[in-house]
Amino acid sequence: MPKTIKKVAVLTSGGDSPGMNAAIRSVVRTCSFHNIQCVGIYRGYQGMIEGDFKEMGPRSVHNIVNKGGTVLKSARSKEFMTVEGRKKAYDELIKAEIDAFVVIGGDGSFTGAEIFNKEFKFPVMGIPGTIDNDIFGTSHTLGYDTALNTVVECIDKIRDTASSHNRLFFVEVMGRDAGHIALNAGIGAGAEEILIPEEDLGLERLVESLRKSKAAGKSSSIVVIAEGDKIGKNVFELKDYVEANLPEYEVRVSVLGHMQRGGAPSCYDRVLASRLGVKAVESLLEGKSNFMVGMINDKVALTPLLQAIKGKTEIDRELLRVSEIMSV
Repeated sequence: MPKTIKKVAVLTSGGDSPGMNAAIRSVVRTCSFHNIQCVGIYRGYQGMIEGDFKEMGPRSVHNIVNKGGTVLKSARSKEFMTVEGRKKAYDELIKAEIDAFVVIGGDGSFTGAEIFNKEFKFPVMGIPGTIDNDIFGTSHTLGYDTALNTVVECIDKIRDTASSHNRLFFVEVMGRDAGHIALNAGIGAGAEEILIPEEDLGLERLVESLRKSKAAGKSSSIVVIAEGDKIGKNVFELKDYVEANLPEYEVRVSVLGHMQRGGAPSCYDRVLASRLGVKAVESLLEGKSNFMVGMINDKVALTPLLQAIKGKTEIDRELLRVSEIMSV
């Protein structure tokens, strides 16, 4: 028989993303709806080790659905990567009479939860929170939609300057291992070229493409680059190479950085967070454990944590073709 769940904890781990607060709110209120207790764990797994817990109820999460970041704070814990650290965390959970926990984060956070579940048979459930959208088993991760809108808004503003001064702008966006933000935002903002880790455009092909754009009458251009793109060592080296080979271009670089992870979550992310939070808690109450809650074909679905961690997300080949057509 599955363990009876009377108290559920929720924590945010790894990098923050818009929608995490909406997910915390959903977990807390779903617990209240089902008449079970909820505890917030501050500072991720490090807070779990140190017993940094606080009882949470429906009123403690009012007015956070619209806020970016995470009210529970986030931290990376090297101690939790050790057997001793995880044992301390387990002891604190037992001492607080916590029966299960929901972790909101990315693959690193899920790896910690999966190992913890194996070692202590402790019920866990994951909610994907990362703007990179690089988690297998869900079409959207929390924060991805908001980040896309932030990037498009920034590029729209950069284009005003690019057009006014006849300049070429390289805009670097987040995406160390996945080009989802660059590809979608690049199409949405009308970029002339999009560079992503999954596709090696090559320096010569990039230069030739920009040369064709100039010949076609384009007086300014925007190139969106995922930070994990493999063409150059970094975006500034890429700028130097293009300027050396295309002296007619005046090149500027804009690295959007952490502004992509901030700001109020979009309506889509707020609704997504609410749906995933409900499913996470209710799955635990049904005796399920060691799963990630995600969206597949616009339906809430469970994916084993290990599969979510090990699985590889694929770039949309049709979008690549669309981006090529749009750049003529």
